Amino acid sequence: MILIDSNVIMYAAGANHPNKLPSVALLARVAAGEIEATIDAEVLREILHRYRAIGQWSDGRRVYDLTRQLFPDVLPITTTVLDRARRLLDADPRLMAREALHAAVVMSEGMEAVSSYDRDFDRIMGIVRQEPRK
Repeated sequence: MILIDSNVIMYAAGANHPNKLPSVALLARVAAGEIEATIDAEVLREILHRYRAIGQWSDGRRVYDLTRQLFPDVLPITTTVLDRARRLLDADPRLMAREALHAAVVMSEGMEAVSSYDRDFDRIMGIVRQEPRK
């Protein structure tokens, strides 16, 4: 099981970019059942925040709804996850809260990796980051 980061979803939904096709391909493999993957509640919050912040709310609603269709079961951000994220933040002053939250979910759920373009995950001991490939 892998956690899909919001940047993979937003690249797949967005304009032409070098990360678009690999992201679309990964999500297609998830939809086909070839890859076991999920998201956490923070991914959905990031989608809502980003599209609202850039004034593209109608696109944001569409991306949110499609994401919920693809991932009907969303992992919660529990206090256990938040406590683990806090410890990760204590261990690395350069780490941002969003990466710490996703990493804490991956660790708490015993997942094999996070699929993301965010290289900050590479600094977290015990986290494997996989970039989508075509």
